[in-house]
Amino acid sequence: MKRIAIVAGEASGDALGAAIVRALKARWPGLEFDGIAGPRMMAEGVRSHYPMDKLAVRGYVEVLKSLREILAIRSGMRRQLLASPPDLFIGVDAPDFNLGLEARLKAAGIPTVHYVSPSVWAWRAERVATIGRSVDRMLVLFPFEEAIYGKAGVPATYVGHPLADAIPLAPGQEDARAQLRLPASAVAVALLPGSRANELEMHADLLIETAQLLHSRRPELRFFVPLATRETRDYFERRLYARNATELPLQVLFGHARLALQACDAGIVASGTATLEAALARCPMVITYRLNPITYRMVMRKALLPYFGLPNVLSGEFVVPELLQDDATPANLAQALGNLLDSPEARSRMRERFARLHESLACGHDERVVEALQPYIEGEPRDGAALSSSGRSPAAVRG
Repeated sequence: MKRIAIVAGEASGDALGAAIVRALKARWPGLEFDGIAGPRMMAEGVRSHYPMDKLAVRGYVEVLKSLREILAIRSGMRRQLLASPPDLFIGVDAPDFNLGLEARLKAAGIPTVHYVSPSVWAWRAERVATIGRSVDRMLVLFPFEEAIYGKAGVPATYVGHPLADAIPLAPGQEDARAQLRLPASAVAVALLPGSRANELEMHADLLIETAQLLHSRRPELRFFVPLATRETRDYFERRLYARNATELPLQVLFGHARLALQACDAGIVASGTATLEAALARCPMVITYRLNPITYRMVMRKALLPYFGLPNVLSGEFVVPELLQDDATPANLAQALGNLLDSPEARSRMRERFARLHESLACGHDERVVEALQPYIEGEPRDGAALSSSGRSPAAVRG
């Protein structure tokens, strides 16, 4: 029986990893999976050796607080996998954790695949060489990424984004509003502060104060805040009390981000995978993000693009307004969102761009993943990619 090790590092990676596991199990029902997983991957049968939320930290300065624990987890994972080698290792996003682990596994003859390219097209382009030493194949979500790796001599396969296949090309807003018991006349706003604990620390008060400001100007508004974990939900609710905002017409949802995005008239979304999900759900939005100031300065020094949100990156222009760091204030966010709510034309144009983006990304993700990984699961890859740097096969190393 073939065994696959798979590691994800936060909520969006957990969703992506679950999509991979589902696709592979549909083709090979006998596969076994273990590694580091969140609730969605575990629901698909992945056995997790460590809590995934221990890895859910973003930013240079932010990760220092948890560095010792994260390094201990990676060392423990490496020892387990070298002692009991899987037939294939799949790292799902989390490049700072997974690439170092993949390099050691690859050197030991274990085939390694990384799913979700780091943003080498946006910053830190020099990472491509490191990635090539760590992985046998990169599975990329966006069409332009395949050429970047091909140029650098790193085997890569474009598989599309599972969200683009999972979300209908014509999302049903009326049904979503009915599920949230929203009257046809209600004006609803989705607030997505992020899925990581440190993102909530940066964004919870910001979005609560923005909602208070919007509500003071537009008392008819209703707010929905989907949160991925109990920890983030509890934190957000504590901040509501701290900001004296419990009287806001605001509903915290446990999950259901897609439902909220499909139902709402507009949203404020923290930069990340959620911005792509909002675009695919046809939710006009304003993108925001805050980092530790030191981290932000380091990121900006290496930035290659003028925009950060995925809808803008994929469109090659500012389709969605971005308010980042010092520009991310309640006054600015309230003004930008108010502008969207006041302009049906602007919301319609944004939805049209989102529809074209959706069509470009819906390309049969599951079938492409299965085809890309079939050589590693059914035998040696045709291009010999599973050979270690010493030229030995995994079987030879284990034997």
